[in-house]
Amino acid sequence: MSRLKNRVALISGAASGIGRATAERFAAEGATIFAVDLQEQALAETEAALREVGATITTALCDVTDEGQVREVVQRCLSQFGALHQLTNMAGILRFDHFHELSLADFEQVQRVNVTGTFLLCREAVPALLEQQGNIVNAASTASLQGVPWGAAYAASKGAVLAMTRAIAVEYADQGLRANCVCPADIKTPMTSPTFPEGADLRKLGRLRSMTGVRGPEVVASVIAMLASDDGAHITGEHIRVDGGALA
Repeated sequence: MSRLKNRVALISGAASGIGRATAERFAAEGATIFAVDLQEQALAETEAALREVGATITTALCDVTDEGQVREVVQRCLSQFGALHQLTNMAGILRFDHFHELSLADFEQVQRVNVTGTFLLCREAVPALLEQQGNIVNAASTASLQGVPWGAAYAASKGAVLAMTRAIAVEYADQGLRANCVCPADIKTPMTSPTFPEGADLRKLGRLRSMTGVRGPEVVASVIAMLASDDGAHITGEHIRVDGGALA
């Protein structure tokens, strides 16, 4: 398929996990990729892998919580490629704590990366996306839709991302900009190998599990590619669960 031919996509969190899988899928569908992350070596590996298959890709180190860095990478993307058609926000962090032991610093760090980072990239990209009637796909999670024990910081951040995405979708719908979320669960990525707090009763996680087993990040990337393409032209303000039936 070449549903994304002649389109420029900026992807955060592209060094690993769903972000990298999305870059690979977009490249396979003809997109030009501007990939950002903080993991220098892993980002270089993403770039090398995509160049090997003939993709057009540029990478940049970016702390998505830094307003200046975010503004700079969006402007670099526009300067190099002349347009921006699609933004995928996959940069994020996950932690588990007993709620009563969760420090303010740790709670705020999760919000900064997952919420502020998504906000900054969306805000800086929206003017360019409006010019192309482009779209945004943000990373929410099934944690934004259900109670996740020991995951209050992460769940709060993903609930905020989902609500913000819906607000963007409604505000700009009449100008042709679409915004959606994917809500993954039981996806095998480096981020989803968490350390649970001492004494956590993992039986509480049973109701959160996929009925079809743990899958790789490519299953989420395929949904993102659909939303980013014209196949998703009539979808905005939506969240799509990619969870193997966990919340069915």
